Amino acid sequence: MGRSVQAVRALFFAVALLSAFIEPAMAAEKTMITATVGGKSFTLVLEDNAAARALAARLPLRLRMSELNGNEKYFSLDAPLPTQSERPGRIRAGDFMLYGDNCLVLFYGTFSSAYSYTRLGRAADSEGLSQALGDGDVTVLFEWKR
Repeated sequence: MGRSVQAVRALFFAVALLSAFIEPAMAAEKTMITATVGGKSFTLVLEDNAAARALAARLPLRLRMSELNGNEKYFSLDAPLPTQSERPGRIRAGDFMLYGDNCLVLFYGTFSSAYSYTRLGRAADSEGLSQALGDGDVTVLFEWKR
């Protein structure tokens, strides 16, 4: 009986030790998708929240996004996503957010805002995003990163 207790304790110790190394590494992994527009792809790193997970479950999505204010493209989804809105204060080019519970917004300008959004993610590199999105409405394909 003594050996089996020692074996179980050793096993638990080994699992605890492995967890100390594996769990932080797994937590550091981010969910990434791509937003492709005009033949150029941008990596979006998704937030770890219910809204981003619900959106990711709907991929791929090809959306005709409308222009607004010379700094963002938006699209109203047919079905709502979970929300956890906050006032970011400052919007940065590359921010990917949810306005209300169904309006996806991809920002290509940096500015101050008093509006509330649920964070969905952010472009890993927003260089060239403004040029790719251009003026007017544009079709954007959101899909899992390959």
